[in-house]
Amino acid sequence: MSDIALFEAIYTARALRRLKPDAVPEALISRVLDAAIRASTGGNAQNWAFIVVRDAEKRRQLGAIYRRASDEVGAIYAARGRPAHMTQDQFDRLMAAGAYLWQHLGDAPVLLVPCLTTREMPPRDMLPAAVQARYGEHLAYQERIRGASIYPAIQNIILACRGLGLGTVITTNHLLYEDDVRAVLGMPADSFSFALMPIGYPRGRYGPVTRKPLAEVAFADGWGERWPGQGPDRP
Repeated sequence: MSDIALFEAIYTARALRRLKPDAVPEALISRVLDAAIRASTGGNAQNWAFIVVRDAEKRRQLGAIYRRASDEVGAIYAARGRPAHMTQDQFDRLMAAGAYLWQHLGDAPVLLVPCLTTREMPPRDMLPAAVQARYGEHLAYQERIRGASIYPAIQNIILACRGLGLGTVITTNHLLYEDDVRAVLGMPADSFSFALMPIGYPRGRYGPVTRKPLAEVAFADGWGERWPGQGPDRP
């Protein structure tokens, strides 16, 4: 399958939760993974790992964990209610699509689990006095930015899937039961998952992706001063 233009992928790579059970060729998954490792990573550490799960029993186990977590998350979504920018019909369709994925995640032919291995802070006494004085702040900072070294790779995965005619969606509900996931996958103690991504040929269509207008979310020079530019017209 030929590649598509970058901006076509960006504007049409919507979340695809309904996937066919057909096997995905190993060569396509390798291309997706190779796109993932082209992403930025903090300090060029490349301390990522990507677990490709095709074994049917492990997919079943991960699907069961995901469903258990999603039952809890679904209750939160329902209690939170419809976001203001969505119509009731859009919200209902979102919830229905989510419920389908919660029940069928393990049926996807591939489950991809992007992970990071922890990079520990150097001991306090090895650092300059100015850093030692703010050691706690640096620990909190390291924790807050940890995902910055894996989520760019996850976005590359989404775009690569779109370019190759595959469907996927980033999901994170399984993190509520991370220890169970780690046991299924045999992950070492210093590695953690950051997403659980079903990959397969989509049952539905690609985009367009609908979003709030720039005028509502982009500011110029400070919070609240609306960005004057408009995004390009898209179908």
